[in-house]
Amino acid sequence: MGNQNTAIFLPEVAPLLDSLAITLENYLQAQGISEPLLIGIHTGGVWVAEALRQRMQINAPLGTLDISFHRDDYSKTGLNPSVKPSNLPFATEDQHLVLIDDVLMSGRTIRAAMNEIFDYGRPASITLVTLLSLTGRELPIQADCCALHLDLPADQRVKLSGPDPLEFNLVIRPIETEEPA
Repeated sequence: MGNQNTAIFLPEVAPLLDSLAITLENYLQAQGISEPLLIGIHTGGVWVAEALRQRMQINAPLGTLDISFHRDDYSKTGLNPSVKPSNLPFATEDQHLVLIDDVLMSGRTIRAAMNEIFDYGRPASITLVTLLSLTGRELPIQADCCALHLDLPADQRVKLSGPDPLEFNLVIRPIETEEPA
């Protein structure tokens, strides 16, 4: 098989954030959640969380998570060299949390984030919000609110760069193949 040069349309981030803020506000209202606490996953999720916090005029401080120590893929990737401290400036016990990431693909980052959140306490609920959802799920994790779903070829990923401006970039990665036994 040869390379397929298919043009991938990557949308502007600002309109997606506007739409996602409205979707999240409606979702939280339908769930009866009036005082959500937002938590962004480093790094892109923090940028998205801050943008949503401003658009939704939420006054509570923003929590941030670095899930490096909770990842299950150390054997493949090693420890992230730019580990940042997590900061949850509020109690999580019995609170309604909104966990925010930029791109949901395998589900492993979200699993790691939830593991870390439970290290702080047992929340009343966790609402998962992502800017993009890509194909390639490895765990049964789906966003409650997502601005856009994209189907990409197996060798393509999307990365959010920022914080100013926030924009998507297409990343081409070689497809991993297993060595014959």
